[in-house]
Amino acid sequence: MILQLQKSQPSADLCRIEMTGKLMMGNDSRQVEWNLAQLMEAGVKRVVFDLSKLDGIDSTGVGIIVVCHAKLQKAGGSLRIAGPTGIVLDTLQMTHVDRLVPFYGTAEEAEQNFVAAESAQAICVY
Repeated sequence: MILQLQKSQPSADLCRIEMTGKLMMGNDSRQVEWNLAQLMEAGVKRVVFDLSKLDGIDSTGVGIIVVCHAKLQKAGGSLRIAGPTGIVLDTLQMTHVDRLVPFYGTAEEAEQNFVAAESAQAICVY
């Protein structure tokens, strides 16, 4: 199955990208970077990659996630990964992506983490 992306934007600077299929070498996987670039140009700095419907990933897919993380971090934003299972989770853990990017069981949990982190920052700033 080719990679399909579905975007939803619960707030102006937060976007969820749901991936379905396989994140593997080929032109389809470039969609992820292109979509992220468009979102960043529009001011989005917090992104959740929902991988719950992803059923395959290779080294190219791992590299794309790491590059997206780095681009967001450089721009003052951040990435969260939600719902990886099976071979996708195993691959991301084997390549230590889970040490770079926080993982959450669901996209909703990842989005809530952004809200909680934002609230904690607001409390600390006077």
